[in-house]
Amino acid sequence: MSMSSKEIRQKFLDYFESKGHLILPSAPLVPQNDPSLLWINAGMAPFKPYFNGRATPPKTRIVTSQKCIRTNDIENVGKTDRHHTFFEMLGNFSFGDYFKEEAIEWAYNFLVEEMEFEKDRIWISIYKDDDEAFEIWKEKIGIPSERIVRMGKDENFWQIGTGPCGPCSEIHYDLGAEFGCSDNCEFGCDCDRYREVWNLVFTQYDYTEEGKYDPLPNKNIDTGMGLERLASIIQQVDSNFETDLFMPIIEFVSQHTEYDYQSSEEVKSAYRVIADHIRSVTLAIGDGVLPSNEGRGYIIRRVLRRAVRYAQKLDLELPFLYRIVPVVVDIMGGEYTEIVEKEDQIKKAIKSEEIKFQETLDQGMEILDELIDELEQEGKEIIPGQDVFTLYDTYGFPKELTEEIAKENGYEIDVEGFEEAMEEQRARARAAQKDHDWSSAEIELFKEIRSEIDTPKFVGYTKPECETEVVKIIKDNELVDNLSAGEEGQVILTQTPFYAESGGQIGDKGALLNDDITVTVVDTQEKAELISHQIVIEAGELSVGDKLTAKIQTDQRLHIRRNHTATHLLHQTLKDVLGEHVDQSGSLVTPNRLRFDFTHFEAVSDKELEEIEDQVNKVIRRNLNVEVLETTLEEAEEMGAAALFNEKYEDEVRVIGIGDYSLELCGGTHVDATGEISLFKISSEGGIAAGIRRIEAVTGKEALNYINQQENILKQAASALKTTPDELVDRIDKLQSKIKDLEEEVTKFKNKLADSQADEVVSDLEEINGINVILEKVEGLDAEGLRTMGDNIKADLDSGIIILASNLGEKVLFVSLVTDDLVEKGYNAGQIIGEVARVAGGGGGGRPDMAQAGGSQPNKLDAALEKARELIAAE
Repeated sequence: MSMSSKEIRQKFLDYFESKGHLILPSAPLVPQNDPSLLWINAGMAPFKPYFNGRATPPKTRIVTSQKCIRTNDIENVGKTDRHHTFFEMLGNFSFGDYFKEEAIEWAYNFLVEEMEFEKDRIWISIYKDDDEAFEIWKEKIGIPSERIVRMGKDENFWQIGTGPCGPCSEIHYDLGAEFGCSDNCEFGCDCDRYREVWNLVFTQYDYTEEGKYDPLPNKNIDTGMGLERLASIIQQVDSNFETDLFMPIIEFVSQHTEYDYQSSEEVKSAYRVIADHIRSVTLAIGDGVLPSNEGRGYIIRRVLRRAVRYAQKLDLELPFLYRIVPVVVDIMGGEYTEIVEKEDQIKKAIKSEEIKFQETLDQGMEILDELIDELEQEGKEIIPGQDVFTLYDTYGFPKELTEEIAKENGYEIDVEGFEEAMEEQRARARAAQKDHDWSSAEIELFKEIRSEIDTPKFVGYTKPECETEVVKIIKDNELVDNLSAGEEGQVILTQTPFYAESGGQIGDKGALLNDDITVTVVDTQEKAELISHQIVIEAGELSVGDKLTAKIQTDQRLHIRRNHTATHLLHQTLKDVLGEHVDQSGSLVTPNRLRFDFTHFEAVSDKELEEIEDQVNKVIRRNLNVEVLETTLEEAEEMGAAALFNEKYEDEVRVIGIGDYSLELCGGTHVDATGEISLFKISSEGGIAAGIRRIEAVTGKEALNYINQQENILKQAASALKTTPDELVDRIDKLQSKIKDLEEEVTKFKNKLADSQADEVVSDLEEINGINVILEKVEGLDAEGLRTMGDNIKADLDSGIIILASNLGEKVLFVSLVTDDLVEKGYNAGQIIGEVARVAGGGGGGRPDMAQAGGSQPNKLDAALEKARELIAAE
């Protein structure tokens, strides 16, 4: 029989629902509160808390079709019939309920009764010592003993470190001799004849630190079956890529390229890479992961850029991959509705990334080709790590992409050298980060203090001042008993209203006072979980044990509270206006302004910024109450409170709720009602990294000051142009039109100048190596004029090479042209001009028949032209 992948998936879920299983939707690809995983990579991954007993499942029997991403074998994707970066894993799970007998019986019956597998084609592998599984398969199911193969721990025992583990049994299907590597192919061969279909894991032991396998009191079942592989068997096709999960994509691509899918293995591989990778990227972006240079975003960027490279191999007109998204949505949107809801966002994100990569891919490939040519000439086989790093850092080439291209050409990369260059970059970044660059000795000191004293109490959420006592004083990284007037240091108190910098909110300032002592607190930081007050002694002498009043600067705190609450409103509004893919990636809250970094794939338009600003101000005017709730992390998640994926939270957390509008985990200080913010004004929006945007804004009085400043600038601009602010735009339009007319006149003049000079230059023609060559310096021509002059000269030459240089005072411009007959003989304008420009402290390139370049050292212009003579003579 033949079934669609949708029918196969649904039959699986329905079958196990009939056996008492709860059908759960697929978990997102991004693991929730599991820092050990980059992606959900197996059906059981979302259920780890149920397997290890940390949480109680909603039911002891569960069945899912789970989205998964694995990229550890990405170089094999496209080359084999069954490697994928994205796949769906069908799985049924038992948490202390049924065990081997039911798991085996149901798996067998599903394949035979629902999928109509032929019984005599089914082969079984089991762990070598699992006699119980052998007896079930042989006696209860009726599989002949010769088709039950015992295998070792590597093949049929599931274990990762200490903890729950157990033997597994794999179901294989014999596809027939035509799929084998020979007529004598036997079970266990790496070829495709005996296709692994389903893995049943029997979690029955607890592996201890002492190396013992103790029986678990509650045994679990974890199974996994790839939908793609099952569909290839049911649909009777040669590979996973010929199933209905991939073929609509392949057929769509085939409509836009002249290369037929079956024309060659290389072409087939390109089709498959594109089909696989676009599924991964679509589903990942649908779950909120945008291409970037960090973490999951880097993986998605790498996958997408690999697909772009293979699209180029099919001569597809880029950007192209984003056009495949609707096809993926049509195939998978019924099961994974998030990609239906976010289809437009996914297309925009992919298109944006394609355009960015396309801008640098050709240049990077040219550099890589040159590197490989140099290695070939030198007889070397390893691309230096520094070169790999330059391609990554400057041209956006993932290390893995360089490595893959190198392998295709028979070369390797210096991975260790690349990592060293990466570490040097990180070191430079750390050195440049002056803020909070605490020494290890200082941190160790604070850890020691923390072990000796009770944890100081923070009372600043509700009190702007409190009575306190000095516990420790630190000066120059050493504990001291006192500080005198004029000295600086750090102090730890028994309790404090001072908020230590955290979550983007800067630390409080203020004072420590009593009748004899005046101390200014210039900053507050958290070090080793202690609140450190950075202080200056204004009067008196401060000693350990002194009792004082600690007072924060209430005006500063008020402005900080306004800005911090405004960041929460902004975060939610960005999701509402731009899409749920928006996530916070950084923030800064000071008294004067706020800064909010977020994931987004393109610049925010003026219209969107206006809508964002308007919506935040509407919420401010609603004067919503801001409520603080202290609860458990689990309860906060159930409430739907927003959290940062990379943030580590304690079991007890603080939730900030703003009316019915926003709910976030946050330890910062906030206003009591949104009306206190008064006014919100965006001052700037821009990109700070690939896939990361930044909005800066002001609130309250600072917002009013900003508007007044902009108004004054507008008045000054109007006055300078002798008009009114209302008529300023019209005045600018007229001036721009006039400037355009003048520029056209200047261009005409330059072209006439270029024409007249061209006639003079032709008379200076010289012959080098039997070739007509013109090497000439001209004065005052810009790039366009220089090209025009070169074209005019070339039109008068039947055969020749032209190199012109224009001295512009602080810089020099070059243009090189080669007639078609000489291009055919191997002369290349781009290569010539690149070396010529380097002599003058610059660089450039272009096509074989025309190229241009620039230099920063006009005094070396003569030497540069002499270099041109040498290059032409050496050909």
